[in-house]
Amino acid sequence: MTNPYAPDDVAARFYDTIYRKVRNADAGYYLKKIMQAKGPVLEVGVGTGRIFCPALAGGADIYGIDLSPAMIGKLKEKIRPEHRKRVTVQDAARMSIDKKFDLIIAPFRVFSHLISVRDQLAVLEKIHSHLKPGGRFIFDVFVPNLKALAEGMTEKLDFEGTYAPGKSLRRYSSTLIDPIKQIIHVTMRFVWEEKSGEMTGFWEFPLRYFFRYELEHLIHRSELELDALYGDFYENALESRSEEFLAVCIRGMQAAGT
Repeated sequence: MTNPYAPDDVAARFYDTIYRKVRNADAGYYLKKIMQAKGPVLEVGVGTGRIFCPALAGGADIYGIDLSPAMIGKLKEKIRPEHRKRVTVQDAARMSIDKKFDLIIAPFRVFSHLISVRDQLAVLEKIHSHLKPGGRFIFDVFVPNLKALAEGMTEKLDFEGTYAPGKSLRRYSSTLIDPIKQIIHVTMRFVWEEKSGEMTGFWEFPLRYFFRYELEHLIHRSELELDALYGDFYENALESRSEEFLAVCIRGMQAAGT
């Protein structure tokens, strides 16, 4: 049966079920950085609150934005009414928050969803303007696997489980590669059970991939300073086997208000 939901609704509905099992290596790292922050923290691409919720429960003064109303809606269901004003639907390239932050994070490849250099620089500019002098911006993107990029990926099952008692969920993923534009076109097909029968829905999106010096040059074009570029969430140095680019950027110590 065809999916009755919008693509973002499908992704938001099953996001927690899938990613609490297949994505958790970064959560401990970002939570540690959040709890070490001396002032407010902003999460760009907050999603359904995989990192935001435990940080808030731990007493962090944390805020979040996301482009998806469905993701923000799901997150608001999880937090107390007095905290719901902390999360808003905003485009990071145009965000406007009446607050300066000690730390801004963009976990889990959020920066890879910025396809054009114009949008990438616009987000870095907005990040800079929302940081306090000396504040940090931390984000991660994946290190391109050249063999995998050359081959692309035919559809394969990458998640199988249940999203509710007795109700199965499967996700199949495939990719098409545009090597000139450095874009991976991702298609995720969800198949799940409801009372009315088996449902199928799709979530499709492009991902931009980056190479090391391209990423460094992009940051140098912004007003941010690149403090470190690590190869994993233990802050080990980049090497040939690294799978992550973990970038730590700083807003310089300009006078307040500049």
